[in-house]
Amino acid sequence: ACAESGLFGAKTPQQALTIMLIAQAEGRHPMSAAKDYNIINGKPAKTADAMLHDFLAAGGKVEWHKYEDDGADATFSHAQGGTVRVDWNKARMEKAKIANEAMYSKYPRAMYRARCISEGVRTVYPGATGGMYVPDELRAIAEEKNMGRAEEVQTDERPRITPEQKEAIHAAL
Repeated sequence: ACAESGLFGAKTPQQALTIMLIAQAEGRHPMSAAKDYNIINGKPAKTADAMLHDFLAAGGKVEWHKYEDDGADATFSHAQGGTVRVDWNKARMEKAKIANEAMYSKYPRAMYRARCISEGVRTVYPGATGGMYVPDELRAIAEEKNMGRAEEVQTDERPRITPEQKEAIHAAL
């Protein structure tokens, strides 16, 4: 039912169940997965708000220096991870190749804020990220890894396996 609803970007019952189990493992009700997690290209992503929530709940602090349409800037601190100041603006977004033109043109301030949260929390208290990226970062990583279709090379030579290699393969199985 959750997969059919289209919540969290899950396309299959297995994806929906997996993201709900991740939520449960982090101490959340499984249905909180609808607001805190997404599935992007088959991988789980955690929203910036969920990361910030977990960071603050674990004793982290944030001081916002700038929260405008042309960028965001904040200092993140945690007793166990230290302090870091993080800023994001259009130049950094372009350099990082994180692009979602529709969202950045409509909600630039919120998008820069999400980048600040993700980087700041990951730097001083990575436990609050659950080892995940925010959805836009995961999309950028997937696009970067998609290098296009591999060229198929035809060859007349077949790899030769020696009797010793065959024996080692069978022994390993």
